[in-house]
Amino acid sequence: MIAGVQRSLNESLSMCGIVGYVGFRQAADLIVSGLRRLEYRGYDSAGLAVLNADGGLVVCKAAGRLSCLEAILHAQVLNSSIGIGHTRWATHGVPTDDNAHPHLGGAKENPSVAVVHNGVIENYRAIKKHLEADGYVFQSQTDSEVIAHLIDKSLKRLLACRPHVADDLADTPWVMAVQEAIAQLRGTYGLLVLFREQPQMVLAARLGSPLVVGIGDSETVIASDTSPLAGHAERIVSLNDHEVAVVTASTVHVIHRDRGSVVAASVPLDLLLSDVGMGNYAHFMQKEIFEQPETIAAAMRGRISRDDATAVFGGLNLGPAQLQRVKRIVLTGCGTSWHAALVGEYLIEEFARLPVEVEYASELRYRNPPIDEGTLLFAITQSGETADTLAALREVKRKGHPTLAICNVVGSSIAKEADGGIYLHAGPEVGVASTKAFTSQCVVLALLALYFGRLRHMSYEKGLECISAIEALPALVAETLKTDDAVRRIAEKYQNASTFLYLGRQFNFPVALEGALKLKEISYIHAEGYPAAEMKHGPIALVDAFTPSVFLIPQGAVYEKVLLNLEEIKARKGPVIAVSSYGDQRVGELADDVIEIPAVVDFLQPIVAAIPLQLLAYHIAVLRGCDVDKPRNLAKSVTVE
Repeated sequence: MIAGVQRSLNESLSMCGIVGYVGFRQAADLIVSGLRRLEYRGYDSAGLAVLNADGGLVVCKAAGRLSCLEAILHAQVLNSSIGIGHTRWATHGVPTDDNAHPHLGGAKENPSVAVVHNGVIENYRAIKKHLEADGYVFQSQTDSEVIAHLIDKSLKRLLACRPHVADDLADTPWVMAVQEAIAQLRGTYGLLVLFREQPQMVLAARLGSPLVVGIGDSETVIASDTSPLAGHAERIVSLNDHEVAVVTASTVHVIHRDRGSVVAASVPLDLLLSDVGMGNYAHFMQKEIFEQPETIAAAMRGRISRDDATAVFGGLNLGPAQLQRVKRIVLTGCGTSWHAALVGEYLIEEFARLPVEVEYASELRYRNPPIDEGTLLFAITQSGETADTLAALREVKRKGHPTLAICNVVGSSIAKEADGGIYLHAGPEVGVASTKAFTSQCVVLALLALYFGRLRHMSYEKGLECISAIEALPALVAETLKTDDAVRRIAEKYQNASTFLYLGRQFNFPVALEGALKLKEISYIHAEGYPAAEMKHGPIALVDAFTPSVFLIPQGAVYEKVLLNLEEIKARKGPVIAVSSYGDQRVGELADDVIEIPAVVDFLQPIVAAIPLQLLAYHIAVLRGCDVDKPRNLAKSVTVE
């Protein structure tokens, strides 16, 4: 692979949603419904294109949330069973109607092709210059529009030279035009292409940006995520890099750049409509917080062996003998996944006495750290598409070290490129602020710690103790969710604070970081997470009567130490919100507000203690009138550097 393409794969994926449809339903309705499920991926503009009965391309698009596009569509009748749509998170060009997708290729009055694009085209300026010299007029400031014009240019030449349709799909002018166009691109793309003269066919192409094709009964849905497929597809095909798919209502034909036609392997779609709806909840984030007893149970299901007092993993693709030779583990991730990695560091070092290093993926990708023989990398990610994490995994893999993934999305880029891995089975997480994925990651890391511990020195009896504690988690989390009303009352009290401090020690220090991140993400309140003992080394200067400190202080090994840190805050008149064990009178006498959680062993406290912090952030954001599921400036799958 040339250096430029490798660089773009590492750096330049975009955070947008794609939906395409070929079938018997009204395409516009299905596309909008699918985009609604993908709006967390991008929500500064949206648009769609369909083929009308007269064989013309009809495009509707609007800056702003998807509701702005829906308002336009209410005034139109789009009678078509084929179309493509897009919801955008801007990379090139500000959010405007013109910059929204789809983009058209050819003459503005009678375009030949419509394109929606996820990704970034690094050499678009040079391509645009050549196209303008050929007479093409651009309507947008985006990098994506060059793709549509490139396809139109190739198609005109091919149709002039080869007007007859070939028997081989790979040899038709439309497929060849797309292949010629993408061969000129340096960057990343997930593309859907709709041709004016092909009313039964959508073309899809992928390089570094995910696309899945859902196969139903006389209908096919293509999307950048599986959620729009629910209710319309029984099986899915995940496209690989350098593949083009010719999609009709009843067929999917896949063509690889180097190997020609390939057999498209399909797998069942294990996704229900109920999984992608809000049900009776006010927000997806609220729903996902309350799903955690079930998602935690799913993360451990089939992965516990009481007979051997250990965990069982089917997808590591490394045997016990190979894993026994591991001398060091590197955990890498971004944001919430990085916080889960910190929890994993405590767990694995405690149980397995194995050195663990936690790296920000965005830093690891550019560092050149010494990585000794016997080092194993775990890339931790919810989406499986995070560009920094993918790049870090590739860099470590390039150096010859085994790489494994802890991921929630089957068929994602990281899941495909890792040597093996563990799926979270948490179901779709739509809220931009991760909740259930975090606790599922922590559960998987606890099971990994148990597994490595039993491989090394942990006794059978200790292994059974750990298993019993882990198996109790769903019930403990369900009990903790009963604090919701109490947390909401505390949120009402502190909703107007301008700064929060989150403090914990040992296993609960990463949870303090995660709690602060949740508050920042969705309520836009400044928050800092710290090891509680570090307060006196500088941050305590921030403490005053208007700055709440959230203390994680359940009963455990460092309880007395954290209690002393709490008293230091109270001595400086700082209000304290304490997350403590049931019935803790000492904390109750010191703290201004208390959230009581059930008693749990130290190593599992992060999973239980995270719940009230998620609820606190949620209720404060709601009270402040913030968009909880789609906070400003953020998107779910962070695929730009």
